[in-house]
Amino acid sequence: MSSPDPTQIRIPDHLKPSDGRFGCGPSRLHPGAIAALQAASDAGILGTSHRQTPVKGLVGSVRAGLRALFDLPEGWEVVLGDGGSTAFWDVATFGLIDQRSHHLVFGEFSSKFAEASTAAPHLGAAGVTESAPGDHPRLPTAAELDDADLLALTHNETSTGVSMAVARPTGSDGVLVCVDATSGAGGLLWQPEAADVYYFAPQKCFAGDGGLWIALCSPSAIERIGRISASKRWVPASLDLSIALANSRLDQTYNTPALATLALLDHQIRWMLDQGGLIGCAARSRACADVLYGWAESRPWATPFVADPAKRSAVVGTVDLSGVDAGTVSGVLRANGIVDTDAYRKLGRNQLRVGMFPVTPVDDITRLTASVDYVVERLAG
Repeated sequence: MSSPDPTQIRIPDHLKPSDGRFGCGPSRLHPGAIAALQAASDAGILGTSHRQTPVKGLVGSVRAGLRALFDLPEGWEVVLGDGGSTAFWDVATFGLIDQRSHHLVFGEFSSKFAEASTAAPHLGAAGVTESAPGDHPRLPTAAELDDADLLALTHNETSTGVSMAVARPTGSDGVLVCVDATSGAGGLLWQPEAADVYYFAPQKCFAGDGGLWIALCSPSAIERIGRISASKRWVPASLDLSIALANSRLDQTYNTPALATLALLDHQIRWMLDQGGLIGCAARSRACADVLYGWAESRPWATPFVADPAKRSAVVGTVDLSGVDAGTVSGVLRANGIVDTDAYRKLGRNQLRVGMFPVTPVDDITRLTASVDYVVERLAG
């Protein structure tokens, strides 16, 4: 018997999700996003100066919405800049690390910040605690941080689907806890007292486009920013946190921002607040994750990649396949309008990776799994 031709597999419409986008960034847009952009254009925002009242009002709305969404305590500031989370690693290397940092590394993105700070000629050698993909390191003790003045951890490792709780080592006074929340912010719970800087970009849980970084900064972080600035350390202006902070307080960014990105972000924040804020949005993602992992555990040819259920992400799900080629499955799904389920390219595993950000309805995850079942059955002949 000849093998079935994957290009001829057609998934029945009644099995398909309502929206076939399951990528981990850029993620699917909220259904009202395009209307929000039109409204921003009609309001005279798109295509106008970012130094004038309409756009400054939009930035102010974004900052106020994020303060409400994350229930930030008095004294915290919402700081914005251009470039996304990748740029923020350089921003933090210049403007948050005083002498030396310590990094918890457990995937592609957590390793990149460690590489940036290690390469910085003005800093001491970074400390690194590393674990294999699919796991995360334990939180170090204050003594294990040695003389580090910043601890870098990742709330959600987008490349592997591992989530790590945001926590502060006991007795680590004077050490800033700096959290990469690029794919976790808005979909995973955390408490501000456990961190000093919580930074992210809007193309994942916030269902928009990239190009911005947003950093939620505690009073301790604000003090560190000011102290480093006063030291006259050389910093490129576009990466200078003190400049970004001063501009954010004026409800603007130092460089010209993408106004459409700001409009999409503001729209999504309002929607998230309407869903019950962070608690409601985290519950939406958790419901999707329960469906995905439960399905994987019930199939003989599928297994959740992250062995420890407590470390499985609720916003990025990774599922290993056995006896069936995941690339072929993703290719058939894409041909049927279900896209971006491929594994992270550098991880090199035979797996599917699924974005389950708050805008994703749980029924779409159910339909995705039904579609995968259908494809695997046809591929098996």
